[in-house]
Amino acid sequence: MTQPRHQPPPEPHPHTDAQPLHGLRVLDLATLFAGPIAATMLGDFGADVIKIEHPRRPDPSRGHGPAKDGVGLWWKVLGRNKRTVTLDLSTPGGRDTLLRLAATADVVVENFRPGTLEKWGLGWEELSTVNPRLVLTRVTGFGQFGPYAHRPGFGTLAEAMSGFAAITGEPDGPPTLPPFGLADSITALATAYAVMTALSARERTGRGQVVDMAIIEPILSVLGPHALWYDQLGYVQPRTGNRTRNNAPRNTYRTADGSWVAVSTSAQSIAERLMLLVGRPELIDEEWFATAAGRVAHADVLDEAVGSWIARHTRDEALAAFEKAEAAIAPVYDIRDVLADPQFQALDTITELPDPELGTIRMQNVLFRLSETPGAIRWPGRPHGADTADVLAELGLSPAEITSLATEGAL
Repeated sequence: MTQPRHQPPPEPHPHTDAQPLHGLRVLDLATLFAGPIAATMLGDFGADVIKIEHPRRPDPSRGHGPAKDGVGLWWKVLGRNKRTVTLDLSTPGGRDTLLRLAATADVVVENFRPGTLEKWGLGWEELSTVNPRLVLTRVTGFGQFGPYAHRPGFGTLAEAMSGFAAITGEPDGPPTLPPFGLADSITALATAYAVMTALSARERTGRGQVVDMAIIEPILSVLGPHALWYDQLGYVQPRTGNRTRNNAPRNTYRTADGSWVAVSTSAQSIAERLMLLVGRPELIDEEWFATAAGRVAHADVLDEAVGSWIARHTRDEALAAFEKAEAAIAPVYDIRDVLADPQFQALDTITELPDPELGTIRMQNVLFRLSETPGAIRWPGRPHGADTADVLAELGLSPAEITSLATEGAL
């Protein structure tokens, strides 16, 4: 028998009551990674997020990536602002307890394969019966219907199927996948938006509804007019490396001290300033220079002009010269540079907070700033099941009932 773990709850953030989603309750049943990230975003702005994990199989993100002293670091970010509860939903006691929790909740986020919740007696019919105002948010690889609906789906598959990988990489190289959860993160943003849209609709109708989010779709949406280009022109965007078919010069260039910088000239005026800066004013007078398409057709000439100038200057020299000329440039950073950058420091983009297991830690701050009702990281990811006893007691379960659930294996 496993007794539910208990840790003293973290000290509440002093501005918790002022946060815009204060009073909203979210049950996070999802794993890896889109659904949980969406729930984190809601928690960052005050929602009471209760993370439901299997008693004997914790969220896999606890074991993903590097760890320190046996503590998974990814979980500290993904699990922030969440209370952690263990519950085996496939057991009668786990099912009944989840229904009791759902009756108190506004949102449920899940990413099981279609039909799994229904198999456990926890589908929309049962959930909406106990709480007609509930928003059930279903995040899966391929959606709730269609020929692929029951396939296992991950962000990597979406990055491949959406067309993203096909246009990423060098022209003579293979399709390139991102080394992080890009499709999951884009889906998380879309999911948080979908949840808030459904909650807004609830204010008018008084009823909840089901959000069906397929990971293959949001990343395709942010790729731009690919479908329309093909539909109208038969045009299939190729891989162009760091170049683009939309403007030139646009690339990364190596500096004299071995650093890299990125340059963009989306505006005609910026392109002209850049040619003056690198000592090639005669290119501005070329007929083709007057349009983005013309500059793209002569990208080799422009890259040589910009690249040779940057190669003669250190990164700091290039940045200072571009800033003086009001041309667009950015250094190519790794995380060490991000942490040292004064703009990120001014924005508190990487913020510092205490953690009971690791001491003082740093992580990305909340996604945006609100002037009147700001978000906050109230605590980082907590140990597996740390809040089970407290949350069940809030539901009105007695110590004997909690012990009975633990004996059953539901906790």
